[in-house]
Amino acid sequence: MITIAALYHFTRLDDPAALRTGLQDLCDAEGIRGSLLLAREGINGTIAGPRAGIEAVLARIRALPGCSDLEHKESHADAMPFGRMKVKLKREIVTMGQPDIDPRARVGHYVPPAEWNALISSPDVAVIDTRNDYEVAIGTFEGAVDPGTRSFREFPAWWEQNRERFHNKRIAMFCTGGIRCEKSTNFLLQQGVSEVYHLKGGILKYLEDVPETGSLWHGQCYVFDGRVSVGHGLKPGDYGSCHACRRPLSAEDRARPEYEEGVQCHRCAGEYSDADRARFRERMRQMELAERRGTRHLGANPSSAPGSRPAGEG
Repeated sequence: MITIAALYHFTRLDDPAALRTGLQDLCDAEGIRGSLLLAREGINGTIAGPRAGIEAVLARIRALPGCSDLEHKESHADAMPFGRMKVKLKREIVTMGQPDIDPRARVGHYVPPAEWNALISSPDVAVIDTRNDYEVAIGTFEGAVDPGTRSFREFPAWWEQNRERFHNKRIAMFCTGGIRCEKSTNFLLQQGVSEVYHLKGGILKYLEDVPETGSLWHGQCYVFDGRVSVGHGLKPGDYGSCHACRRPLSAEDRARPEYEEGVQCHRCAGEYSDADRARFRERMRQMELAERRGTRHLGANPSSAPGSRPAGEG
């Protein structure tokens, strides 16, 4: 059984580059795979591996400046959901592109999963999904507003264009694991919104804690690893993903005539050139050859999904 730990923590890291090699070496030594992002504002990522290895890496992270109270969310999988381990240096641990945003200064009111249904059912509350369009497409909360953004960087502009829709409303926001809400609630408070709330622990904690019979969540939750999606109880879902554009795909999507494994799906069929598709087909051929030799091609996903988007948003 593989243990999967999703984590983030905002803290001041004066020299993230000095931490990278030590974390990479520890993960490699402990058989841990996944992705960790380091920036001056903190750390973010998802890692997977044996229980002892996960505990060793979490202990190292909690020893970093300001990280002693780091929380993480855990789930499990039968197969390793990542192909390799990467510790990367970034300008932001989740990219919003707003230099004045600082979640350490203040954020919205945290709402535990047990109290979330009551909040979002209130008529004076507007519920906003801060995730990207491909995530919202496979699942969201009942009545939530979908900004239709392709990346988190687009959220501030969307808010500026739509803020009048939410006049005299309390705002409740949610995302996969909570990190995007740390920034988006800080942003809305700076914009003068007086009452801002966000789901503590994100969708993942809600799906872990709230029984399906009492849930206001519809569909599945996109995750940034080879599982592609999870449902209530954090059980792996039934979505795959397009190895070309990385969007999640249902069984019906994979049955469409435009779909070619590793090459295109119906959503991206017009987004790539013939040269791109030729390159994707060669990648698939090399992956199939590697599988027949009993080895693993670097472009292959270790799960049954054709591919997955990289970790880094939650």
